[in-house]
Amino acid sequence: MTGWAPSGALAANIEITSINVRRGDVIQIGGQACRVRDLVQLPAGAKRLFFESGEVLTLHARSRLIALRLMRKW
Repeated sequence: MTGWAPSGALAANIEITSINVRRGDVIQIGGQACRVRDLVQLPAGAKRLFFESGEVLTLHARSRLIALRLMRKW
């Protein structure tokens, strides 16, 4: 994903699960970087992720993905 990052922001690659995924995380799916716009809690610990590009992904409780997370530097 290309774009402008705000000054004072640091980016880190992290492993995400349905427990710690957040809005704004960037996940690479099929070679395309997708930013999480919204998420909904589902039964059995799963979450449905809605991306800015319109795609939807269900992240099951035992799934693990690598994501890019922007962290503000205070």
